[in-house]
Amino acid sequence: MPQLSRRSALLLGGGTLSGCALPVREPAVPSGQSHRASVLGLPNERFLAGDGSAAITQEYMAALERRRAFLGLTPNEANPPLHLLAISGGGEDGAFGAGLLNGWSQQGSRPVFNLVTGVSTGALTAPFAFVGASADAALKQVYTGITLADVAVQRHFTAAIFDDAMSDTAPLFATISRQMDATMLSAIAQGYREGRLLLVGTTNLDTQLPVIWNIGAIANSGDPRAPDLIRRILLASAAIPGVFPPVLFDVQVDGRTYHELHVDGGAVAQAFLYPAAVAEHRRASIRARRPVPPVHAWMIRNARLDSDWASTNRRTVSIAQRAIATMTASSGYNDAVRIWLNAERDGVEFRMAYIGRDFTVAYDKPFDQAYMTPLFNYGFERARAGYPWSRQPPFTS
Repeated sequence: MPQLSRRSALLLGGGTLSGCALPVREPAVPSGQSHRASVLGLPNERFLAGDGSAAITQEYMAALERRRAFLGLTPNEANPPLHLLAISGGGEDGAFGAGLLNGWSQQGSRPVFNLVTGVSTGALTAPFAFVGASADAALKQVYTGITLADVAVQRHFTAAIFDDAMSDTAPLFATISRQMDATMLSAIAQGYREGRLLLVGTTNLDTQLPVIWNIGAIANSGDPRAPDLIRRILLASAAIPGVFPPVLFDVQVDGRTYHELHVDGGAVAQAFLYPAAVAEHRRASIRARRPVPPVHAWMIRNARLDSDWASTNRRTVSIAQRAIATMTASSGYNDAVRIWLNAERDGVEFRMAYIGRDFTVAYDKPFDQAYMTPLFNYGFERARAGYPWSRQPPFTS
């Protein structure tokens, strides 16, 4: 989730755009029916937290079988090592992860990931990480060529009362659409057919639950609505509540259309990796002495993990901003600890990258290249030299 203490500058800016009509929506999916709602009608287009983990575990196992077929493995051959990547939220700090991935490619040891997950700015990075080094140049352009004008347009201050956010993200949707073109979506679909998964998280405001979208399956569906849906999912995952507008999805239940209201996946979790049932299947295989491949989990935390000291003014807005920033930072740290503990429990090798104290460029304003380009270069140079991946989050021992 982007860092709200920074992004709140958008809330306080005096924009010049104003709206005349209150935002409207179709009825929400009735309570208890969200598990039956679908956008494209694909049985595996997304996974809901309230539905348990059976469906996503089945998808994960089906991907392993597709992977075996793609690699031409015989029934007696063991699966090769699995590489899983989680990319967190962090707003402009996503430049760190983009630089790291580029530098990792240059260093030469970056693997092909079997699973890539992303939330918020991590969702915008995840498709490039999934496609591989061939997408590095485009990923670099996203984070070193973008400005606030490519992300949002401020609305009038009255939007706090009469609209759904303090800014309009039409520019960000246009930016996403340029990057998620036919070539990129075709590469994502190919990765899915090869037995790899690309998953992106959003938050359904109506149910207050996370939704995990199966981007590869959607890209591979052949549905003409799929490209727009993927772009809107990425937009929703980065939709900071209150600052950026929520994204409406038309869903069908029993032939009737409803609206779901989705925002930043970081409202629930700033990073996720694999469901518990997948781990249980792995443990069952170990107990049964069946061959199981080694699993390597990589996490890119697009943020610092040390405290971010600041003198807080004794004013309502300043105090609220600082409190929200503190909750966001704590949530991100807790997500890192959760993923690490699960990896330790499941015998998965854990590696983590994050912005260190040695990066000292000051943040001044949203999506400023005076901050983002040095941060990209910081991640790039550290990875090109062989990134010193942490085996656990800091301050946990």
